[in-house]
Formats: sequence, C-alpha cells, structure tokens
Amino acid sequence: MKNIEIEEDLYHFIASKTQHIGESASDILRRLVMPDSLPAKIEQVAVQEKTQSSLNMQSSLLAELANLKLLEMPKMVDRFLAMLALLHQYHAGSFAAVLALSGRNRTYFAITKEALLATGSSTNPKQVPHSDYWVITNNNTVKKVTLVKEVAQLLGYSEVQIEQLIALFCPEPA
Repeated sequence: MKNIEIEEDLYHFIASKTQHIGESASDILRRLVMPDSLPAKIEQVAVQEKTQSSLNMQSSLLAELANLKLLEMPKMVDRFLAMLALLHQYHAGSFAAVLALSGRNRTYFAITKEALLATGSSTNPKQVPHSDYWVITNNNTVKKVTLVKEVAQLLGYSEVQIEQLIALFCPEPA
C-alpha cells in the first residue's frame, strides 16, 4: 500500500463522501473515480442492503410499539421501560452504546443496579425488561422523553422516526 499526502480541503471533500462508518479513503476514492470497479459495486450493494434491512427493522419496531399501546399504560415509568425493552430487543448488538449516556452528575444506564445507585441518592434504578441493562427512572417525563430520543439517535433512527417513537410514547408535549 502506498501513502500520499493531500491538502486539508481535499481530505475534507473525500471524508464528506463517506457512505458508511468504517469506509476507508481508498474505498471512497475507488467509488468516486472508478465507479465501474467490482469492489465498489459490491460495496454499494452491501450498503444498500444494510440500509434497507435497517429501515425494515425500524418500521417493524414502530409497528410493534403501536401494538403495545403504550399510551394505555397509566404509569410513565412502565411506558419508558417497555420502550427501552423493545429498543433493546431490536438492537441487542448495539444497545451497549447507551452506557455512554450520562449527565453532569449522573449515569443514566449501567449493567448493575449498584452502579446507578452509586451515582446518586434518588435514582430509582430499574432493569430494562429482558436485558442486562439498568436505567434510572427517577426523572420527570421531559427527561424520559429526552432519554428515549438519545437512545434512538444512538441506534441510528432518523429524526422522523424518532418523532414517531415519541408520539407512541408521549404524544403531549412534555
């Protein structure tokens, strides 16, 4: 493999043409400069299939959430846990990203109840159903809505899909 030096503006141009995380500069240039090359076409098909699969999964999750009838659950914490459980079910492989969510003085998700109790006196940790994850639940509705949005963003949902999730969770402005 050869190395070349390029100017900053060209580097930013190449980086702006990235189609998926982990795509190398060589892959990007090959796709842009040699569009008929076999590896580039295979890569494009793989990216398209992955994108379609992701969209199908997210649509399926939205349909399943609608069937859960979250709004019929009287307690916001039950809605919150049901939403997180379903997000975990559909994204078990990438759900660990939620462990990075934290505030100034609090951790919002952890693998153990004790880890959350150590971050504050009134966290009221509850286990996300059917998962190894725990979440603090002693937040107001606005914070729960914000956490659902942040989790959905981490899992790759579009803004439109996130708004659909929130409408199924808490349609009134919190």
